[in-house]
Amino acid sequence: MFKKFMLYLGLGPDEAYEEFDIGDPVARDPLSSSEFVEARSSTDASSRSSWGVEQTSTTVRAVDSLSTGTVKRIPPPVASRPHTVAPTSFEDVQEMADRFGSDQPVIVNLQGVESELSRRIIDFASGVCYGVGGEMEKVANQVYLLTPTNVEISAADRLRLEDPDHAG
Repeated sequence: MFKKFMLYLGLGPDEAYEEFDIGDPVARDPLSSSEFVEARSSTDASSRSSWGVEQTSTTVRAVDSLSTGTVKRIPPPVASRPHTVAPTSFEDVQEMADRFGSDQPVIVNLQGVESELSRRIIDFASGVCYGVGGEMEKVANQVYLLTPTNVEISAADRLRLEDPDHAG
């Protein structure tokens, strides 16, 4: 039983496979680039291998090495002053999403908001940021900054966010 299994997997003695010997491999020089490009499909009897399988080749077109691509200029990040939202109900997130959607950074101040509403607003804000590829970061206790893609916060605004007592 084990011997039959080994033969089935092709792991038997070499004598069992002598009938499949096809002789020495045919040595062939590689095609030059012009021969490769001009290769033609042929289906006559002379193109059959020793196993009776048709050998076909297809015409290959050379790629123009002088082709050019389209260069698109990537706009630099836009500096924009953040809009502050202090929601008191979940309906106030509409304004936050509209401002964010128009590529304006939004500061969401959740100080004094009950924890359940705060959690819902944070979930919504993170979904909005994720959906359009923006960023959301916590800048203070219960204060979050939502930044759209390609928008930068100026150094002065960032300093003002991190230090509310900073004048300027």
